[in-house]
Amino acid sequence: MAFDSKPQRLGRTRGGMMAGATFKTNPFSLHELLGNCQKGVLQLPDFQRSWVWDEDRIKSLVASVSRAFPVGALMTLETGGDVNFKPRPVEGAPDLAKTATPSFLLLDGQQRMTSLYQVTLRNKVVETVTPKNKRVKRWFYIDIEKALDTEADREEAITGVPEDKIVRTDFGREIKLDLSTREHEYAAMMFPLTEVFDWDDWQDGFNDHWQGDEGKAAKDRWKSFKKEVLENFKSYQVPVITLDKTTTKEAVCTVFEKVNTGGKPLDAFELVTAMYAADGFELRKDWYGADGQKGRHQRLAETVRPAGRDTGILANVANTDLLQVISLFHTRDKRRAAESEGKQGKDLPQVTGNRQALLNLPLSAYKTFCDRAEQGFERAAKFLFELNIYKVEDLPYQSQIVPLAAILAENEAALHHATLKQKLQQWYWNGVFGELYGSAVDTRIAKDFMEVPVWLQGGSPPSTVSDTTFRADRLKTMRMRLSAAYKGMNALLMKEGALDFRSGLKFDHIVFFGENVDIHHIFPKRWCEDNKIKSDVYDSIINKTPLTYRTNRIIGGVAPSEYLATLENGTSSTPPIERANLDAYLASHLIEPSLLRTDKFAEFMIERQRQLLALIERATGKQAYRGDQSEEGVDAESEGDEAEAQLIIAAE
Repeated sequence: MAFDSKPQRLGRTRGGMMAGATFKTNPFSLHELLGNCQKGVLQLPDFQRSWVWDEDRIKSLVASVSRAFPVGALMTLETGGDVNFKPRPVEGAPDLAKTATPSFLLLDGQQRMTSLYQVTLRNKVVETVTPKNKRVKRWFYIDIEKALDTEADREEAITGVPEDKIVRTDFGREIKLDLSTREHEYAAMMFPLTEVFDWDDWQDGFNDHWQGDEGKAAKDRWKSFKKEVLENFKSYQVPVITLDKTTTKEAVCTVFEKVNTGGKPLDAFELVTAMYAADGFELRKDWYGADGQKGRHQRLAETVRPAGRDTGILANVANTDLLQVISLFHTRDKRRAAESEGKQGKDLPQVTGNRQALLNLPLSAYKTFCDRAEQGFERAAKFLFELNIYKVEDLPYQSQIVPLAAILAENEAALHHATLKQKLQQWYWNGVFGELYGSAVDTRIAKDFMEVPVWLQGGSPPSTVSDTTFRADRLKTMRMRLSAAYKGMNALLMKEGALDFRSGLKFDHIVFFGENVDIHHIFPKRWCEDNKIKSDVYDSIINKTPLTYRTNRIIGGVAPSEYLATLENGTSSTPPIERANLDAYLASHLIEPSLLRTDKFAEFMIERQRQLLALIERATGKQAYRGDQSEEGVDAESEGDEAEAQLIIAAE
């Protein structure tokens, strides 16, 4: 890795000492960089933590490279100087890399280089994490047709398939996509990313497969794909900042700390603001307000604001969320206009709110739909409030507010008509318990925007409802507060009428905020640990329920039989509770009182899982899957060093 640019000396430090380090900046071939990872010429300093990017971030990275978009600079340190960090190869590099002496250490860009290396040059299945937080193995492909579709989001053209290269649906009973042979890849027009730097052999097989008139069209598509997509990989250049070997350890550590603090990327709102400014419209002022006038941001944040609180459930609605809703209306109108002109199929523009659509959003569309979009968000806040979702932190998915607002902007009756409201709630809970709005959701947002109103008017159910099946065993793995399904379960219990163990009050917003309601263990943590029950078991949502702060203090860490006796007998500060009343309070949480009174933890977990599952089935309107076909991947809801150890890919 030779660099020809003139070294630039770092400036004087705050303390007055010369930093003593020089750095050089040069563009460098991505292919050669990845080859250096494979050979061990480029390695990592051993103090960097090992990690694997999630599946959607990998797809996003590959999509950017495929379009020759920048993915950020790398920073390396030349070895052989006073800084003598122990090196280690990138995850998955061959044994040869372990024995090699690196010429450079990668200080910034580990995840990008590791992901690209494993997806392309390594030629082995990639360990990654799904949006549902499952550790899985994936091969990555580019859908040739989608990649050539100028209206499509490039990320949707990047596909991850299981280790056997067969995508199955209906719990393994049906094959949706089979790429297990080269012939199948050719027929499906799916190009494997493992061939992205050397596609000659694959191309030969592709040309042999496609013959005749149909084959000519396929070969023409292949030529376009090579020119417009694959050549971007071969010619891709990455800016590399290299600290030379004279750099001190103090300087290296400081630089490493600085480059790993993260930063806010320039988002679509900033770019649209600049475009609208050319036409004399101040988008930032419209959103944030000025001159004592509230902007849309503050108005939304204060919508359905509980007493004593500055903001409500819409506090985290972003400016790009508003733009997305406006884009959905604008692109739908464009599609309808095209349909009225007799256009069909691929000639019809997409209905979308993706980044590209936001950047193409004309000022006229913003002015036409901005008030309607804001009203949609206000109605969404009321809808969520009725579902006992009161705090932003308890919102299962921030992203699901976007289609909800777009739908309600034109379907206010869904807030007031019992049948329509039931359908909208069913759609919402399917999105939550199907865990469908975790990431890469632009396509789902657009589909729900188009499909849910049709359903409300008597048409077919939206795909979010029809395609979702909740797995019974998922309840056992809901342990993390950040999980959408975990938050959803808590809200659903409150909505269905759970009563506080001590006060017998429903958890409306007054009790929720006034009594500091939170989710707590039913069999207390301390009791579980004393009885040698593993945290993976007792931390499940099955053993948790919403309770007030004071009730949880009474529960403490003792056996359920003991704290129930305390509640029944009363204390100096709390009156006694009739046994029948207390049993009714417990039953409102879907708890079988007799099992709690006899401290039968195992039986309690089985029975409550059954009742929680029935509650989810009522909310989603769908039967849960109770079969023994396990879900793909391994639960990855562990944290810290344990998670890191599970995710490291051994060098092969």
